[in-house]
Amino acid sequence: MEMRAESEQRKILKESVGTLAHFRPEVPQISGIPSGVEGLDDLFFTTGHDERGQLVIKPLGGYPSGSVLQITGVPDSGKSLMVEQFAIKQASMGYSCCFVTVEQPAPFLIAGLRQRALALGVNEQLIEDRIVIIDAASHAPLREDLMALGDTLAYAIKQYRCRSVVIDSVTGLYEAREMQARQIVRFLYHFLKKWRQTALLISQKRSSHEDISAEAAGGYAVGHIVDGTLVLSKREIMSAYDERWYHLPFGSVIRLFRIDGCRVAGHDTRVHTLDISEAGLIKVGPPVTHTKGGQEEA
Repeated sequence: MEMRAESEQRKILKESVGTLAHFRPEVPQISGIPSGVEGLDDLFFTTGHDERGQLVIKPLGGYPSGSVLQITGVPDSGKSLMVEQFAIKQASMGYSCCFVTVEQPAPFLIAGLRQRALALGVNEQLIEDRIVIIDAASHAPLREDLMALGDTLAYAIKQYRCRSVVIDSVTGLYEAREMQARQIVRFLYHFLKKWRQTALLISQKRSSHEDISAEAAGGYAVGHIVDGTLVLSKREIMSAYDERWYHLPFGSVIRLFRIDGCRVAGHDTRVHTLDISEAGLIKVGPPVTHTKGGQEEA
């Protein structure tokens, strides 16, 4: 009798069950959303067929549309530059981008965006009404109350017709409560999917994390929730071994980049060099590969 009563109380969510044909109308078409970072857009792929019916792999031309991606790395590896260039690129193309700043107040973010736009050759007047800033750094309720953040994001997306979102950084939403990282990131992930946003979430690394791994504050759980992770790292050339391996002088710095999985599209799996120009622009370079003799090939 107890088992029967328990069974009668269970609820079957029939609306959650369906065939491929049933869900087909909701399936999005994946396209490339330009990143604004030289060398990055062709690292995501899509598959199709040529005129002979042969399977071919084609560059997607940017981040997969509708994807929610984590960008993680050690300090000064170029994470913020990468998302700032993305926001400026989208705005310069006529699309609104919502930028949630958690680390620095809006006026300081704007100062950096102005420098980035100048370096990219983008007229500030063309983008000033298309980058929509949510200043969570100056308003604690947005950092501490997920519902308030969600409602504010929804307002900004609807009011300004945004098609992309940047959060710098998502780590700032669960600092001092890292046990809630998975819950917070899952909420944001499903929220951004509901609103069909292409989103970049910056995640900070702890000093104990391996520099080229996808692990960040909150553990691997964050990377498991999002659609993919972009890993940025840097290392100092402080040994003869590093000098031979990277062909760089002692005391110099090399930056590296790789895509650590993406469930939405195919992607390049190799480690690439990363460069930050004197003007503060980030660029993805050639892959770093080595022969047994230690010679570097691109």
